[in-house]
Amino acid sequence: MDGTKTILVVDDDPAIVELVAETLESAGMRAVRCLDGVAALDRLEAGRIDLVMLDVMMPGLDGYEVCCRIRARSHVPVIFLSAKDEEPDKVVGLMSGGDDYITKPFLPRELVARVKSCLRRASYALGDAAADTLYCRGIEIDRAAHTALLHGCALTLTPKEFDVLACLLAAHGRPVSTRDLYQEVWGERYLPGSSNSVMVHIRHLRAKLASIDSEQTFIETVWGVGYKIAP
Repeated sequence: MDGTKTILVVDDDPAIVELVAETLESAGMRAVRCLDGVAALDRLEAGRIDLVMLDVMMPGLDGYEVCCRIRARSHVPVIFLSAKDEEPDKVVGLMSGGDDYITKPFLPRELVARVKSCLRRASYALGDAAADTLYCRGIEIDRAAHTALLHGCALTLTPKEFDVLACLLAAHGRPVSTRDLYQEVWGERYLPGSSNSVMVHIRHLRAKLASIDSEQTFIETVWGVGYKIAP
């Protein structure tokens, strides 16, 4: 199979579908056209789709409902493309499982750039990218540049908080024990009191993540084991 990315374009306006599809195809991607949510869900089941471009206002199943149904069965990236440009609309789109939200009318070059960015983040989540860059559930860490983002917003972290978060992301959903976190981040032998240092940093991280997105619990406690960030 070649490396060409396949994008499912879903909109009840055929002209918009064609415009988006041609824009993506001109950038070297493959576009699959759909005019309603039910057909989109069926096509998603039929074969590999690397990303879904999804309108919000469609008859029958609207885009939010389609996205929720996609999330129930797949981690495929979803970008909303909608004329609804109010902040509450964008929040609902992201909370229903969308990875990005682009408003109409769009600039073709920006559309392509954001699709490529979303595909790149998805590859990070699967462990396909260089280890310096990690991504999961909207958290993006670049270890080489020492930057951390949540939903594109900068996280202000201490060096230890940064390293703890990177360690959890690098585990790709597997629990990381308190002992392993301490020895990896602090570089010291784990002692009975060392767990307190880890707990304090986890608490601070949770607070900083919640200051941007309080609807999700990003860092989960695995009782008797340690912590994880589940995909």
